[in-house]
Amino acid sequence: MRGLGEEHKQVVQALAQGDTLKAHRTLDGAKRYQLHPLDGTPPSIVPSAVIDHLLAQRLLTSNMKFPAAVYLLTERGVALAADLTAVQTLPVHPRAY
Repeated sequence: MRGLGEEHKQVVQALAQGDTLKAHRTLDGAKRYQLHPLDGTPPSIVPSAVIDHLLAQRLLTSNMKFPAAVYLLTERGVALAADLTAVQTLPVHPRAY
């Protein structure tokens, strides 16, 4: 994938391992991306530029819900996750069923 840095790869790997990526909107429309770990530890902020790039590369898709949209790996994202990780089970994605 073109232009993927370490931070991009970390987000893809985190999603492959079960973390949840959400875009939280405030009442004034501001958006911030948070990566919620599967183990219940506090979420981390992900820079908008990282998510924008993953969306542009068609590695992520959103369910477009308000106030917190959830982002999932696309088929391309799942393929990248498989290349980046040594897991045997692939993550759920929108076309998994």
